[in-house]
Amino acid sequence: MSGRIVARTLSAAALGALLIAAGTSAALAAPQAPPGHAEDVIALPDGFQPEGIAIGQHGTGYVGSLVDGDVYVFDVRTGEEITTLEGPGTPSLGLKVDDQGQLFIAGGPTGSARVVDAATGDLLQSYTLTSAPSIVNDVVVTCDAAWFTDSQQAQLYKLPLGKDGALPESDAIEVVPLSGDWVQQEGFNANGIEETPDHEALLVIQTNTGILFRVDPETGDATVVDLDGVVLTDGDGLLVVGRTLYVVQNFLNTVAVIRLDAAGTSGELVDQRTDSDFQVPTTIAKFRDGLYLPNARFDTPPTPDTEYSVVRIDR
Repeated sequence: MSGRIVARTLSAAALGALLIAAGTSAALAAPQAPPGHAEDVIALPDGFQPEGIAIGQHGTGYVGSLVDGDVYVFDVRTGEEITTLEGPGTPSLGLKVDDQGQLFIAGGPTGSARVVDAATGDLLQSYTLTSAPSIVNDVVVTCDAAWFTDSQQAQLYKLPLGKDGALPESDAIEVVPLSGDWVQQEGFNANGIEETPDHEALLVIQTNTGILFRVDPETGDATVVDLDGVVLTDGDGLLVVGRTLYVVQNFLNTVAVIRLDAAGTSGELVDQRTDSDFQVPTTIAKFRDGLYLPNARFDTPPTPDTEYSVVRIDR
């Protein structure tokens, strides 16, 4: 498959295959999850192929589809469906919702991002981040910007935000090349992204190496976070709560729990969480004392009847 085709015409099935290419052997070894605790498993529509998740401050959950970009909206406290926001017909990957009710969506192989009204799904703004072969994968919203990773190019995309989250014009995207300790590898590179506990820098996981980086948002200079030799194999989505970093290790069906220093320069692995209901979870969001992870089931060939879910575990 040529880079040009990857960039513009990747099907949901092909995208799923590319997302898991670096972890095929782990997929073959991944345990099959038996039926679990019904109250902690939230069913998604059959055939949905989830990837990203976000949760608003009042407990409204959003899960994006690799198939057509639809966003399934549900109440995380009850698991009940609220609505489905219609997608553009192209994949939705990483999601974040801000306090103004704006839902930021990474567009995967389209090289784009969009922002929609989280209540209605109305398109507020769309952005072309790159025209080169890319997988715009994940997003974090800080006090003054939305940051997107690209799993095929060694760069981040910065969408500057104005007062109260005001969106910029479509030509305002800044490209920030990754430098310093960052070495672009074959396969799947930058994936999950978060802020450091002190909000001064960014954290980015490189999936194909399992290395966690601290990135200077002004320069793109990346330094390896000292985890005392711990490698975060199959690292995917990230979540920072206080000084605790949660790293989803998708094919390992594991969440690594790391205690960071305030600057995010070093950390200690303090726990590894798993659950019998995990089926290759990709990323993670929190609400109150719960952590919520969508099961992408990348080790299962997708069909219109394939079952998908979100799993809740305690923080």
